[in-house]
Amino acid sequence: MAEVAVQPAWLAERRQRGASLTQELPLPDQKAKGWEFTDLSSLDLASYEESDATPMISAAEGAVVLPLSEALASHNDLLHERLGSLVPAEDPFVARNEANWRDGVLVYVPSGVRLSEPIQIELPVDASGTAISWRTLIVLEDGAEAEVWEHWSSPADDVDAVLNSVVELAVGQAATLRYVNTQDISEKAWIFATQRAQVERDARLDWAALGFGSGRGKVRMETKLAGPGSEARVTGGYAGGAGQHLDFDTLQEHAAPNTNSDLAFRGVLAAGATAVWRGMIKVDPGAQQTDAFQESRNLLLSPEAHADAIPGLEILADDVRCTHAAAIAQVDKEQLFYLTSRGLGDEAAKALIIEGFLESLVERLAEGPVRDSISEALETRLAEIL
Repeated sequence: MAEVAVQPAWLAERRQRGASLTQELPLPDQKAKGWEFTDLSSLDLASYEESDATPMISAAEGAVVLPLSEALASHNDLLHERLGSLVPAEDPFVARNEANWRDGVLVYVPSGVRLSEPIQIELPVDASGTAISWRTLIVLEDGAEAEVWEHWSSPADDVDAVLNSVVELAVGQAATLRYVNTQDISEKAWIFATQRAQVERDARLDWAALGFGSGRGKVRMETKLAGPGSEARVTGGYAGGAGQHLDFDTLQEHAAPNTNSDLAFRGVLAAGATAVWRGMIKVDPGAQQTDAFQESRNLLLSPEAHADAIPGLEILADDVRCTHAAAIAQVDKEQLFYLTSRGLGDEAAKALIIEGFLESLVERLAEGPVRDSISEALETRLAEIL
């Protein structure tokens, strides 16, 4: 899709500000908070040329589903109000996205509309030497319900590119959003994703993410429970092969009383793979009756795999229940011995143990196409790295 030819004044101003911030904000090094485990010293952004995206986007009766380049003409006021309202350009990658994005997608579900079919978005990252700056804006008005699947992929593992994405999820009062974001881009590509959801009074967000591709980068997933009675369930899974480094940074912010969040990540790492998960539960002043949980569990398939799991709590209210857990382990030798002694080969036994490890992740998802699709994707990825 071509870059927008005529831009409204507000967008031109924001692009200019993004470009200015890009010059002011250096790329983080490993001394910067949150970047201690991810090395960007080999990233030369100047060597990548900004490129158009050619996504495939399905329609949905009762909702607005449009490329941003088209939505600027038909829904300018909505974009002016909402685009960038949840993810400000305070970060070098967000600033670059603000300055450079050429397209993206708008999903707008009006008040009271409940979609019966999922909306599907496919974004290819398919050309070496290119950088794609991509925006996703999903807005559900009060009482709306929708399911959105967004998938980023590469046709081959030799695509050397950069994907810089910003995702904003606005869930109105008593609305329900199920958002699935999966990526299996080239393992030679970089990924930088800044994703933030805001969940209003009595609303529910069910967010699932799978990370299989990319060689380096960072994915940030932040959820703000902004209204009383709001709920969020966040489920993440990743599987890394040799040479991959996967970095996830999550935040559960409770900004209102009587809110609930539940986050669980599972990772499987083969020899030569590394991963880091850093999670924070933040309870703002006055957010009493908060109930928050987070956990990260990693299964290392080799002594040459490495994972770091760093949970955190920042609690500024006194009537809350907040817990976290983290575990890193190798394949259990006793389980392996038990299975092989009953006739299974080593590889089949190991695969069975890994499937059991990931089963609790799949079970967090509601029965239906999403659960089946994610289960199949996990099986396919495990076959690749085993």
